Amino acid sequence: MDNQKNHEIRLKSRPHGLPTTDNFEFVETAVPTPGPGQVLVRNSYISVDPYMRGRMVDRASYVPPFQIGEALTGGAIGQVVASNSDAVKVGDYVQSNYGWREWFVANGGEVQKFEPVAGLSAHLGALGMPGLTAYAGLLRVGALKDGERVFVSAAAGAVGQIVCQIAKAKGCYVVGSVGSDEKAAFLKSLGVDQTINYKTAGNLAAALAKAFPQGIDVDFENVGGAHLEAAITNMRPGGRIALCGMIDMYNATELPPGPNNLALCIGLGLTIKGFVVPTYYDMLGDFQRDMAKWVKEGKMKWRETVVDGVDKAPAAFIGLFKGENIGKMVVRVGPDKAV
Repeated sequence: MDNQKNHEIRLKSRPHGLPTTDNFEFVETAVPTPGPGQVLVRNSYISVDPYMRGRMVDRASYVPPFQIGEALTGGAIGQVVASNSDAVKVGDYVQSNYGWREWFVANGGEVQKFEPVAGLSAHLGALGMPGLTAYAGLLRVGALKDGERVFVSAAAGAVGQIVCQIAKAKGCYVVGSVGSDEKAAFLKSLGVDQTINYKTAGNLAAALAKAFPQGIDVDFENVGGAHLEAAITNMRPGGRIALCGMIDMYNATELPPGPNNLALCIGLGLTIKGFVVPTYYDMLGDFQRDMAKWVKEGKMKWRETVVDGVDKAPAAFIGLFKGENIGKMVVRVGPDKAV
């Protein structure tokens, strides 16, 4: 790749509280050359996701922490431009975990070939990991039954927008919490029954009580904190809480107080279960089948917030914690079409 340069984002320092752009380093390198069994991929889109904040802390977790001075990793969609592998050929579109960069080399077995069925970026969002997270979290972890009452926090985000629509496709009454009137209008366009702007609602538990006079069967929890506490107050007997995320505390510099009403879980017989999506990859086939059906029937739509340029990835990532995205936040780093 004569005259081509690669650009990548490295972790420069570990954030304390909300990350800043000073925690990241923009680096120019040569485009790598694939060796035996390897492929060269030019990324088109990379993903930034809230879970990445936890990987910036030097601690053991279900995925290893990012290392200082190394390029960050994350979901990416790209196209093979050179191949020494029998597994994939030039022109194939592939998914990988080599995000936060424009070009990369990997063994052929480290990328997953796929046929795009929508815009490329959708395979990082509604048709990718966030979509599967919504599907598995609601249907298996939340054990949703048709026609139940569902509350979704961060409902206009990458996962939340899909949770809402799956629940509606199952004939459920759905209420979503958002942080702006624009996001509320988006949810209404998806068929969500009611929305709560938590920034203007005042007492969140009271707002939920008004929206759910008969109580909540399933809480799909993306925020934690006051949202989780309010949901517990309004759960129905036998209700289920699927703990997907707690973005409210990811940048906390000291441990926030826990919900003060956990004792209610005893008498109500509530189930609270945390989960991460890799545990549920066995549902991938069902997810892809059902999503294809819902898209065809017009029951599944999504929005994305697209930022251009790998150098803008840190700002896009930080924007997640400020509520700057509607739907999935993605960064466009290369061409959409065949190279």
